[in-house]
Amino acid sequence: QRSEDMSTPVVVHGTSIGDPYASSTSGTPSDFTKGERQPTQCRDPIFAVLFYINIAAIVGVAAALGPGAFDNTSGSNSSNTGGIDYAGYVASVVISGCIAVGLSFLMLLVMMRIPTLLIKVSLIFVVALSGVWAVLAILSGQIFAAIIGVVFFALGVCYARCVWHRIPFASANLLTACSAVRSNCGVTIQAIFSAVLAFGWSLVWIVALLGVYETSCSTDANGNQTCGGTSYGVMFVLFIAYFFTHQVIQNTLHVIVAGVVGTWWYEPESSGCCSGNIFSSSIRALTTSFGSICFGSLIVAVIQALRQLANQARAEGDAGALACVAECILACIQGIVEYFNKWAYIYVGLYGYSYLEAGRNVITLFKNRGWEAVIADDLVGNTLFLVSIVVGGLSGAAALVVELAGNFIDGP
Repeated sequence: QRSEDMSTPVVVHGTSIGDPYASSTSGTPSDFTKGERQPTQCRDPIFAVLFYINIAAIVGVAAALGPGAFDNTSGSNSSNTGGIDYAGYVASVVISGCIAVGLSFLMLLVMMRIPTLLIKVSLIFVVALSGVWAVLAILSGQIFAAIIGVVFFALGVCYARCVWHRIPFASANLLTACSAVRSNCGVTIQAIFSAVLAFGWSLVWIVALLGVYETSCSTDANGNQTCGGTSYGVMFVLFIAYFFTHQVIQNTLHVIVAGVVGTWWYEPESSGCCSGNIFSSSIRALTTSFGSICFGSLIVAVIQALRQLANQARAEGDAGALACVAECILACIQGIVEYFNKWAYIYVGLYGYSYLEAGRNVITLFKNRGWEAVIADDLVGNTLFLVSIVVGGLSGAAALVVELAGNFIDGP
């Protein structure tokens, strides 16, 4: 809804009908059937078990093989991979990671203050990227790439013109989301904790990867070390383990926020920094709905792992154009599945559906509500994309400054 001067979006809560977890709700008299609270029981538990096995396996590999990769015996190459001190890399990553967490929190505050401006800037930014691509391609003499850039720029301009009048609606959505976060600021703490947890998992996985890589190295009679690399099969398993955990962390937070916002929408007076809504939503996400979260996360993780292997094969010249085509197809599939999961997990967080049941509800939603929700979500997504670029760019720049100032990384 808009205020009377038609310039500032305002937040309007739904009719107070009680917490959706307090009692079942019946469908509304329309062509769309509202979700209903599901009986309390564990959904898709086998995938939660697979997740725990995944964690245990990587931690075990990191503990068993990781320490050998960090041995840095002076004057000898027999105890480390090519004489590289990996501790310097870890120190640099830790510092840049801490900076990224701080910047993420800062950008969240900015997004809460100026949602409409950010949506407009992000839409222009996304369109301008295609224009920059076309210009750079022309300057470098890449005619085919320039044509593609011009086409995407033209399509982007048309899209921006068509959806510009929908920006107020998207702004209201973003403002509503930010208002929900402000009213339940405990989810911000959970978001920061999730970022730290994901960062910690990356460190553990890197240690495991270095340990596995170290097993492919051998030392000859003269003390020279050679490494044969890691097979695609082993890397596929490691990539699945890495992406699986990151997807679970991300999607668990998504389900928690969906539950909290759903309750806030109908009962805004029950909100608070450490309210019972946040606690109960977290418990549901980590217990009865955790298997459903792992189910969808594993699907995306497999696609991401295949895409990473295709990218690696293309970089090493093992499959030529075939790897490039495979990577492009997998990227499209990943985008579709991730977008589908984003909506499905809202049903999981709000009503406790299993993953497949939530998916069927998402299909029904789009059949009955058309593209309006998709467009609004895309405009908000552009804003998040711009914020991610800002945080990533500043974090990378900070890491470079730290490296130049501290000289953490030493070569062989």
